[in-house]
Amino acid sequence: MDSELRPLAPGVYAYLQPPGGWCVSNAGLLTGAGSAALIDTTATESRARRLYDTAVATAGRSPGIVVNTHHHGDHTFGNFVFAGEATVIAHEAARTEMADKGTGLRRVWPDVGWGEISVALPDLTFTERLSLHIGDLHAELRYVGPAHTSNDVVVWLPEHGVLFAGDVLMAGATPFVLMGSLSGSLQAVAALRRLPGLHTVVCGHGPVCGPEVLDVTEGYLTWLAAVAADGVRRGWNPLEAARRADLGEFATLTEPERLVANLHRAYAEERGAPRGIHLPSAPAFDEMVAYNGGRPLTCRA
Repeated sequence: MDSELRPLAPGVYAYLQPPGGWCVSNAGLLTGAGSAALIDTTATESRARRLYDTAVATAGRSPGIVVNTHHHGDHTFGNFVFAGEATVIAHEAARTEMADKGTGLRRVWPDVGWGEISVALPDLTFTERLSLHIGDLHAELRYVGPAHTSNDVVVWLPEHGVLFAGDVLMAGATPFVLMGSLSGSLQAVAALRRLPGLHTVVCGHGPVCGPEVLDVTEGYLTWLAAVAADGVRRGWNPLEAARRADLGEFATLTEPERLVANLHRAYAEERGAPRGIHLPSAPAFDEMVAYNGGRPLTCRA
């Protein structure tokens, strides 16, 4: 269970969990003037407790604030480790989704050592923007969804040009929009491009990178829309369209099976469905396994 705390600017750290992939997510730590805030809390009890120890050793105290970038369990299941000492902040839709989904993610990967996790819901929610001050650090919490989910929040540090993007952006990995929106993701990428002085991006999964991740993400999503439009026109279902698609320049992205799930969302929007409308995830996950030759989706959490 390797992890790395990488300093990015004074009081700003990326907590990286290589190699990324399903449920192996990154986090962030902000410190200043005896205060600390955490961005996301990892998936399992053991990973969350390791993150807690790292945060306390670095900041000299436990974080008083936890920000969840979205509701998925690999970013929120660890909340319970911090909740007794921290105020948990998220988009208001994230709280609703977390209460509804509970710890259901465990059923997708029952063999993962989840530990004694429990759901700790956000204490404070917002809808569009929220300013956060940790000592001299100023962070802007911005809602950019629906994109990866209905409730995506990014954390922008304008004085340092650092962005914690959650799963709206994933470095070296295939984007995943089944539970959000394809067109909304493209809109989110466009909004993030407009951040002045952006030079460092901490994605929800993968290594720290720069703004080039916006180009890769936009390119994939634009290609995905074209594959969906062609598949709908030809009468192919999402799995058939995925099998026929040439990944081309995107073949090196990890978790290529996400294409099938992404096409479920892209097909819905191609046919006029509203952004973020609920789509059942179980059929898409079954088809990702089928696309993967019947092999279970690899999760190293």
